[in-house]
Amino acid sequence: MRMLNFAKRNFKELIRDPLSLIFEIALPIFLLFIFQQINIPGDTYKLENFTPGIIIFGFSFITLFTSTLVAKDRGSSLLIRLGTSPMKSSDYILGYILSLIPIIIIQDLLFFITACLLGLNININIVFTVLISIVVSILFISFGILIGSLVSEKASGGVGSIIIQLVCFTSGMYFSKDLIGKGFAKVCDLLPFESALNIIKGILNNGCDIISARNIIVFSAYTIIVLIISIIVFKKKMVSDNK
Repeated sequence: MRMLNFAKRNFKELIRDPLSLIFEIALPIFLLFIFQQINIPGDTYKLENFTPGIIIFGFSFITLFTSTLVAKDRGSSLLIRLGTSPMKSSDYILGYILSLIPIIIIQDLLFFITACLLGLNININIVFTVLISIVVSILFISFGILIGSLVSEKASGGVGSIIIQLVCFTSGMYFSKDLIGKGFAKVCDLLPFESALNIIKGILNNGCDIISARNIIVFSAYTIIVLIISIIVFKKKMVSDNK
């Protein structure tokens, strides 16, 4: 119950800044629209491939918002007061994750409505993609919690924007990793963003061949490790901040 109340509180904090939420949703939608008006050769910018990229791009902003919220809570007296409650670190993390799920669902639905208006085929895979994207978003939320636990509110925006840049350049949403070189392609293989994109792309296009075993292993490993580290770091920061 305390965890759910904390999640409700976090959600209210997030919607207190509607302009940021509107920007976070409007920018990916604008990119989705504008790139469909430009006749760019290749498969990358086809709706069935670019829409999953836009979803991942939107998740990178979720990282930014999460890091700012966590850092803001650390800078206030909220976590100090909550530190005296019987809530565990995992309860706080779940509270942050649950508060962002409604925003993620709304964001996904708006992306797909736009994509369908632009010509994306409407089928049951869209529903499956939205569900899988919720799982994928946990990685980005965990990154946000970790960043917010490590840096101040002022620094969280700058550090969080690194994830946005990494998504843009290493996920493959704008260009294939093979266009840059083998070294860059190896970096993309080691980071989780291309794997996250391929998972969503594979579900949307009913193409299990797109999703490799490496994609599943890399994404799962990063999600589990980053989530565990974020819980540990958050707990340690709560203890040190309360001293």
